[in-house]
Amino acid sequence: MEGGVHKADRTEFTECWRTTWKKPYIMRLALSAGIGGLLFGYDTGVISGALLYIREDFKSVDRTTLLQETIVSMAVAGAIVGAAFGGYFNDKYGRRRSILGADFLFFVGAVIMAGAVNPGMIIAGRVFVGLGVGMASMTAPLYISEASPAKIRGALVSTNGFLITFGQFLAYIINLCFTKAPGTWRWMLGIAGVPALVQFILMWSLPESPRWLYRDNQVDEARKILEKIYPPNEVEQEMKALQSSIEAEKADEGSIGDGMISKLKSAWSNKIVRRGLYAGVTVQVAQQFVGINTVMYYSPTIVQLAGFASKKTALALSLITSGLNAIGSLVSMLFVDRFGRRRLMIISMFGIIICLVVLSGMFFQASTHSPSISKLESTHFGGNSTCSSYQTAPDALSWNCMTCLKASSDCAFCANGVNQYHPGACLASNDVTKRTCGAENRTWYTNGCPSKFGIFAVLVMGLYIISYSPGMGTAPWIVNSEIYPLKYRGICGGIAAVSNWISNLIVSETFLTLTEAIGSAGTFLLFAGFSFLGLVAIYFLVPETKGLPFEEVEKMLEKGYKPCLCSSKQKNVDSA
Repeated sequence: MEGGVHKADRTEFTECWRTTWKKPYIMRLALSAGIGGLLFGYDTGVISGALLYIREDFKSVDRTTLLQETIVSMAVAGAIVGAAFGGYFNDKYGRRRSILGADFLFFVGAVIMAGAVNPGMIIAGRVFVGLGVGMASMTAPLYISEASPAKIRGALVSTNGFLITFGQFLAYIINLCFTKAPGTWRWMLGIAGVPALVQFILMWSLPESPRWLYRDNQVDEARKILEKIYPPNEVEQEMKALQSSIEAEKADEGSIGDGMISKLKSAWSNKIVRRGLYAGVTVQVAQQFVGINTVMYYSPTIVQLAGFASKKTALALSLITSGLNAIGSLVSMLFVDRFGRRRLMIISMFGIIICLVVLSGMFFQASTHSPSISKLESTHFGGNSTCSSYQTAPDALSWNCMTCLKASSDCAFCANGVNQYHPGACLASNDVTKRTCGAENRTWYTNGCPSKFGIFAVLVMGLYIISYSPGMGTAPWIVNSEIYPLKYRGICGGIAAVSNWISNLIVSETFLTLTEAIGSAGTFLLFAGFSFLGLVAIYFLVPETKGLPFEEVEKMLEKGYKPCLCSSKQKNVDSA
């Protein structure tokens, strides 16, 4: 999914614990900046539950799939802009000020959404938090990396990736807590302003990163920060390393030009960089087109499609997916350096494809075996309560629950009072008939139908997350941190990140439309097809970078990479 976890082995985590125990100031820096990752995860995850209640309050949202998709995806659209301009703000104004700016955007967005009087205000608020997400996704790990001792840098930056997935998990818990509170979704969306305010206060008292200070010719200030995070005998060594690194960086920048266009031209004309981009962009696009954010953004809706009508039940079951995603990010930290990036992604893709195909089969079975519509049950509530599409349909006798829901947004299914799998009623979807249905202790369905396959679909979704998170969830970001030459790493990393966000936007903006057009089964089967194409592309375009110095990666890309079909070893060949 969006964010990323930088590599860190178990030895580094042990050293991290020892170092931060001696110098707690280091952990204060990392955790204060890491709240940006928490906000990133929370604001991208909270909408999945809030949307269920927004639809209740605004009928225009309930009846318009495009409006629902727009509310969800506008944060992603904002993140594209935030990520695109985040690098500029980081370099010009510093990492600390960029984080403060992201907090301001998070807070303003949360306030606008909490006080929204129409869907347009919710969309505007989502754009604000999206801008904050885009800036935080770039700035938080950068600040942590530059304000951490080199020997524990990977472990500390990894905490930001974990906080992203934890933020998504926390969003589901908060959603569940406010299901009975007055205002429901307003609390769910508005509470994100609290950690943003906390981080703003914490970051106000913290310094700029020493690397940015040194680059900005504030050498004495940079030294003061290094003295707080390094032992006295290592400060001078770090100052010299910082000087050498920044001088080399400025020299590289001069060789590829100052403007964005000149940098892009220089990158694309370089054969090594171009091949690196093939791999880097491939894994980022594939990460999104396996459909992960349909699960993270629409998880409660998918659970309802599987047959669980209760919003509270849907939110509770959705905790499984977000919890497994957080656990998977921890598993990846432990195994990505043991098994390698390429192997983990390929294994991950096989698991994803299998799960998506099984999910498609389950939703197909649920659709074809949904309870039938009984004319007697429908007229039981009165002729005016029956859905007009059902009354005028020439094939009404063959209708089932799914036919009723797909016929019109004005149709809903009221389950049989004796057994929800027995024939039920196709009624007009309004508050009056909903209350009448509920008064007879029947269940009201608008998204999915009663299904014996529902619990199995939720379990397979869990397996899908287990397959995704340790491999495709984290490895693409690691590959992108290792596959580009140093002087092109910033521009190429930006291209890959924007490709990830754009792919994310496409998927999140079309998911509900696809489920209406080709059904849930067809949608998951389509994602399985995309995943297969992604698997093929990864196999042929993405080399293994595990344990290779940057110079070796460059040599491999210069010769050209081609996988060997008969062994696990990779071969380098001359190719265009």
